[in-house]
Amino acid sequence: MKLVKVKGHEEMSEFAANYILDQVKSNCQFKLGLATGGTPVRTYEMLIEDFRRNYTSYQNVSTYNLDEYVGIAPDDPNSYHTFMFKHLFDYINIPRKKVHIPNGLSADIHQEASNYENIIDQIGGVDLQLLGIGENGHIGFNEPGTPFDTETHIVTLTESTRRANSRYFESVDKVPEKAITMGIASILKSKEILLLASGESKAEAIYQMFTGEPSIDCPASVLKNHPNAVVVADEKAVSKLIATMSMSHS
Repeated sequence: MKLVKVKGHEEMSEFAANYILDQVKSNCQFKLGLATGGTPVRTYEMLIEDFRRNYTSYQNVSTYNLDEYVGIAPDDPNSYHTFMFKHLFDYINIPRKKVHIPNGLSADIHQEASNYENIIDQIGGVDLQLLGIGENGHIGFNEPGTPFDTETHIVTLTESTRRANSRYFESVDKVPEKAITMGIASILKSKEILLLASGESKAEAIYQMFTGEPSIDCPASVLKNHPNAVVVADEKAVSKLIATMSMSHS
């Protein structure tokens, strides 16, 4: 697991956007795993800016989102479908049939999870998976305690995660209690993983991720087991890790 330290959120986003663009341009059938939340929004803005300036084509790109809320329609303002179109897909030339996001309104939600995992298996895992990290170390909606061999599944969201996501809703009561998410094993099928972390609220999670052995107490720590994982973290996100390393060397 490689750590790339950057100054702030802007530099982190620029690194990620360039990383993605290099692969979009060089891989004629690029399979890109995407994340939602506040962390990747600026990265998506930079991809849109590049598209407007350079018209980098996404005709041969297919995307696979990590997760979606259960019980929310795709056209709901708070769905991750809406999020992705609002922040990226509406502004680039990706074919709609190549966009893959779990259906949180499926009549059989567990079958939907199984079908989504089958899609990931059929493509042999995504080429590059973009990740954020939760304050408790979660990746996707895989909360602490999730077994590392878990594939796409239905998860009951923790109170802390619902609280963190409530800024997008009218209140925490409106945040769905369940989500469908790629499992940790699903994420590990990716050929490359790029995890982004910005801000002081992520400092503890980044510290836990890099110190000690991989543990289900910090789901992101499993990336130590991946042959090609890059963590891009800004100064605030690495502050506790750097401080601890400095103390151990003094």
